[in-house]
Formats: sequence, structure tokens, C-alpha cells
Amino acid sequence: MDLRHSYLNVIFWPRLRRNRLALFGGSVVLVLFVISLLAPLISPYDPNAINAWKVLSPPSWHHWFGTDELGRDVLSRVLYGSRVSLKVGFVAVGIAVSIGTVVGLVSGYFSGTVDTVLMRMVDVMLCFPAFFLILAIITFLEPSIWYIMMVIGLTGWMGVARLVRAETLSIREMDYVLAARCIGCSNTRIIFRHILPNAISPVLVSATLGIAGAILTESALSFLGIGVQPPTPSWGNILTSGKDYIEFAWWLSLFPGLSILVTVLAYNLLGEGIRDALDPRVKR
Repeated sequence: MDLRHSYLNVIFWPRLRRNRLALFGGSVVLVLFVISLLAPLISPYDPNAINAWKVLSPPSWHHWFGTDELGRDVLSRVLYGSRVSLKVGFVAVGIAVSIGTVVGLVSGYFSGTVDTVLMRMVDVMLCFPAFFLILAIITFLEPSIWYIMMVIGLTGWMGVARLVRAETLSIREMDYVLAARCIGCSNTRIIFRHILPNAISPVLVSATLGIAGAILTESALSFLGIGVQPPTPSWGNILTSGKDYIEFAWWLSLFPGLSILVTVLAYNLLGEGIRDALDPRVKR
């Protein structure tokens, strides 16, 4: 524990702080997180309040992002949509990381038949294009944010499993793991007490990058009409309504599109920065 604490203080944090793009991404992620938490307080209007007198109004001092086809304030809907997108990202990635980490640890530690069976299962899952697999599953379920989070998580754990397996194969041959076996530690204790804390680096990077992917997937599903359903605002279904009026109501597509772009870019920059800071081969 002391060695890991020293590594974070002496190597990881200084290297991460020197990466300006990673700091920018982390700052944007923090701001977005605060905005999603405070959306009910900072939102200027009720996101579902209909105003027939202000249908498709362009951006103005009263409506900074304009209004939609029902007169609803787009800024308020974008702010509330951030809550949906970030919730989907964190929960879906949490499910994927949990499954992938356990599968990778078990596969790498026990190897042999267990490793063969689990990795062939991973190979079979990877044969299916992830987005089309999600589409196929969602079509049989009632559109719901909870189903979307579960399906994205249950179809996105394979990459994490492979990364954790590779780390586990290396770590299980270390002296401290062999010493733990010699003193009679159980397999469960060795896996979760000695191997997992030292294999957490790729998991952290995958989780950060995976949130961006989950947000993109949710936005795409909502855009296609099988994701988060109206009147609940999400960036994807705001874009869906915007495509029908894109010729004369550009703001309906611009602002939710920029929100997706900035959020995904921020998580990718942060994830790349964390990966570089954790990689001893990268010199900064």
C-alpha cells in the first residue's frame, strides 16, 4: 500500500499534471459533472414546459440555445440531458468494468481450461459488432434508460477482460504472489488482495475511455428512437427532433451535438493522459 501511495504521489500525479490536454479534459469532465448535479438549480426553465408562442425561436437573451418545435427551452433540455448521458456512461461502464475485471482475474490466475473457456467466450462476443448487438437486444426490450445501461454494460466488458487477464498473467508470477501462496493464502485473497490492486491501471484507463463510448452509444440509440424516450431529454433525442428542422432551426442540432462532442473529447483526453501517466515507457 505504501509503495502504491508513493507511486501516485511521486510519479503518476506529476506526470498527469504536466499533460495539459489531460488537465483540460479532466477540468471539462469536472465541470460537466457539476452541471449535471446542479441542473435543477441552474436550468432557466422547466425542460418539458411547452410554450406555443415561442415555437422554434432562435437563440436570444431569453432562450440562449433557442427553443424546439414545442417551444421548450433547448438550454434547459441540454442541461437535463447531461444528467442522462453521464448516468448512462457511469452505470454502463461500472457494469462492464465489474464483469470484465472478474473474468480477466479468474482467467489469468487459474489459466488452463478455465482460461481457454473464458477467452473463447470473449472471442465469440467480439465476433458480433457491438452496436448492432445492442440494437438487436434493445429491439426486444421496452425502451428504458435502465435497459440501455444494462445492455451497454453487458456487451462492453470483453476489452476490459483481456486487459486484466494480460496483467494477471504477469503479476501472478511475482515474488509476493508466490509468497502469499506459500503462507497459505486462499485463491480469493490472492486475487483480490494482491493481484487486483496491481492490475487496476488498465481498468482505470478503460473505464475513462469507456464512459465516452457509452455516451456516444446512448446518444446514437436515442437518435434512432430506441433509447431514452421523450419527454425525458437526452442529447440524442434532442438531435432527433432537430433533424426535421435543420434547414431553418440549426440550433436544435448544433448545441446537443456540441455537447456530445465536448464530453466525448474530454473523456478521451483524460483517458489518454491517465494511460500515458501510468505507462513507464512514456517519458514526459
